[in-house]
This record gives sequence, C-alpha cells and structure tokens, in this order.
Amino acid sequence: MKTNSIKNKVLITACFMILLAICIIWIFPMIWALLTAFQSENEIQRMDFHILPVEFTFENYAKLFHNDSSPVLRWFANSLVIALGHMGLVLVIVALAGYGFTRLHFKGRDGLFLILMATMMFPSVMNLIPNFKIVDSFGWTNTYLAVIVPGAAGVTNVFLVRQFMLGIPKDLDEAAYVDGANHWQVFWNIILPNSKPVLMVVALFSFTGAWNDFLWPSIVMRDVDMLPITPGLQLLQGQYMTYPGIAMAGAILAIIPTFVLYLFAQKKFMESMSLGSGIK
Repeated sequence: MKTNSIKNKVLITACFMILLAICIIWIFPMIWALLTAFQSENEIQRMDFHILPVEFTFENYAKLFHNDSSPVLRWFANSLVIALGHMGLVLVIVALAGYGFTRLHFKGRDGLFLILMATMMFPSVMNLIPNFKIVDSFGWTNTYLAVIVPGAAGVTNVFLVRQFMLGIPKDLDEAAYVDGANHWQVFWNIILPNSKPVLMVVALFSFTGAWNDFLWPSIVMRDVDMLPITPGLQLLQGQYMTYPGIAMAGAILAIIPTFVLYLFAQKKFMESMSLGSGIK
C-alpha cells in the first residue's frame, strides 16, 4: 500500500513537471514580447541576450499611436466592430439552428445535419474565391459586412450548440406546451436560458476567430483605414522591420481583448466541455 502511494506521488510530480514545462514553453514568447515592448530600440539592438529591460520606456507605444501612416487605433476599433458584430450574428444563427435540429421535426432534418457535418471535411480555403465573388456581387467589399456575415453559420458552432441542447430534457418543452406555450416561447424562455454555457463558448470562439482572422480581411478590405488590427500588424511589421519594439507593442495591443474575454469566460468554457450535460 505504501509502495503504491509513493508511485502515485512520483507520477503526480512527473505530470506536474511536464505540464509546467509546457506552460513555460507557451508563455515565454508572450512574456518576451511584453517586455520587449517596454525596451528602447538601442537596448533591443544590443548583442547580449537579456529579457528584463534595463530601463522601462513607453517610447514604442508613443510612436505606435502617433503615426498617421499606421492608424492603429482605427484598426483596433475596426476589429472591435467586426468581432462584436460577427459574434452577435453567430449567436443568433447557431441558437436558432440548434433549436431547429433538436426540437423541430421536419422531413430530412437528420440528413441535412449529416450534410452539414460532411462539409467540415473540406478545407476552408476552397471557399475563398466563391465567397469573394458573392461578397463582391453584393457590393460589400471594403465594408464591415464583408467580414461579419461570411462564416456566421459555422458548422462547428452549430454542432456544439446542437449537442448541448440535446441534453436539455424534453419534459420541460412538453410542460410548456401543455401550458399553452408556442415554439418561440419554448425557445426563448426554456432552451435559451439553459444553453448559456455553450453559447458563452461559441461567443468566445467566434469573437477570437473574427479578431484573429488575417487572410479573409486582407482579401476583401482594400482601404488601409478599414483594415482590422491583425492585417494591420502585417503592414506595421513591414513598416517597422528595423524597429521590433514598435511591432511588439502593436502585437501586445492586439491580444488584450481576447485575453480579457477569456479571463471572464473561462468558467463557462469549462462548464460547456461536457457537451451532453444539459441540465443536471
């Protein structure tokens, strides 16, 4: 018995050390970028390797915000509008789709869902040209709609919401129907409140996906002032190739919203990992 206890402690210690090493590997580049953003250019260009700044300075951020050729604050505002608009549209679509695939009975429902799942096997780059043709025909190029609407009905999000709603007891629906409720009332008063954990995860995924998207905005946005911050950072990197401190300051600015969002949503994120939980 004592031998098993010692083995368990050794195993737990070994697992902890492995996880600690993985965390250090993941977090070190972020810490290095954060500290580099507060170093002067002369200090960054020094040949000796060091992480902590000798003298903290906000010079990089001052240059970042006071440059007319790189409207970083405008890029940041564009990303907020795009990410929030995309997140709101995604929540509306996937909530209604999840309700339809779990509570509504119509011919071909399950077959339609299987077809949607089959589309996940195709790489997303296959849709770039068709999506651009559609967006261009609508006259949406160089507008917020071009990056908010496409991708709003993501199959993965629909799958997550459907699986979660399947765990909500149908007895609640039947009791509501007996009391005279219709489909909309059941959806709004029963299904939607009980689906908050998975909807929080979908909101997190859709916000971060829209915020970090680089390729699609680079295609449909032609005006520099309309760019979100991720493609804008690429231009910033090209402009300040010899000034890594400014580029690092822009990168740190870009990760703040997603980092804050995850801090507030991590509890709901962990709750929704049991997709079939529903109501316990």
